[in-house]
Amino acid sequence: MGAIIFALARKEFLALLKDKRSRFVIVVPPFVQLLVFSFAASFDLNNVPFAVYNEDRSAASRALVARFEGSPHFNLVQRIDADGGITPAIDRRDVLMVLHIGPQFSEQLLLGRTAPAQIIIDGRNSNTALIVLNYARSIVTDFSQDWAREHGWPLSPAVVSTRAWFNPNLESRWFIVPGIVGLLTLVVSLLVTALSVAREREAGSFDQLLVTPLRPTAILLGKALPGIIIGIVEASLIIAIAVYGFGVPLRGDLLALYVGLSLFLLSSIGIGLMISSLAATQQQALLGAFLFLVPAVILSGFATPIANMPRAVQLITYLDPLRYFLVVIRGVFLEGSTVDALLHQYWPMAIIGVSTLSFAAWLFRHRMY
Repeated sequence: MGAIIFALARKEFLALLKDKRSRFVIVVPPFVQLLVFSFAASFDLNNVPFAVYNEDRSAASRALVARFEGSPHFNLVQRIDADGGITPAIDRRDVLMVLHIGPQFSEQLLLGRTAPAQIIIDGRNSNTALIVLNYARSIVTDFSQDWAREHGWPLSPAVVSTRAWFNPNLESRWFIVPGIVGLLTLVVSLLVTALSVAREREAGSFDQLLVTPLRPTAILLGKALPGIIIGIVEASLIIAIAVYGFGVPLRGDLLALYVGLSLFLLSSIGIGLMISSLAATQQQALLGAFLFLVPAVILSGFATPIANMPRAVQLITYLDPLRYFLVVIRGVFLEGSTVDALLHQYWPMAIIGVSTLSFAAWLFRHRMY
């Protein structure tokens, strides 16, 4: 069985290399899109969940918190009572920002001195962090000016001390480039597998393959294996470019990254083979792949936060394997995540992969065309 699957995979590789469209899909778009997205992509923010750690609890500190609560840009979701509550709130992504007011805030304000107020931001998405920082600075500046005017001080005594976690310098590439790895891996693996069966149908060799003693499972594995190998090789090249070309730190475990990559490829190739099994021509397969790609990218959280989507749309995102892989790769790059920390992202991709591959095998067996 192993020799048969290897022979099918070799045949598939030869077919990919001989087909001009397949060679173009494998080589050109990934690196062009990597450069374009890395330098040109930007994101916006619509909602900022934040927490408050108020050690002062005075009228002045409550007035500052009230300004954040009254702003349309912020949503208070948590009140923290100790220093130890800050780290879990940001690590779990419960909040995007923590407003920390020191115990001497009101005392320093009344003395006309610099008042301690710190803003801690989740820096994994640098663009979002910068927007949050600008909103927060505007609110604190307005508060300081009003306080100085009311108490006759010539200068605004309150200042903001900021610290961005996971991305200290708020480099946008640190957020964008790891996401590009997932996006381009999906594009390449999906297109390569989506065209495989349709190409054989157009050449008239697929029916010959079906009447051989080969079982549908062997055919499926023979067609999936090249896509997995190509996906791993291309993803590895893009990861190397991200680290050595764009300077994105790779803080986590490579094992955690490649476990996630393998499961992601399993799911994307399953979808590609399912599309290919339903398509009668390569044109139909290409159209089907792009019909899946566009919503998959939009619903993955790559361009817009999933939390800002309507509840019904958020439920649909659970069917998108790219949603889970983006969490895996950004977690490994920026947070230093390990296999244990990402298990809850692995098993949904495994389920999607097994389900789509099983359905593709069923389509092979019943010869839809």
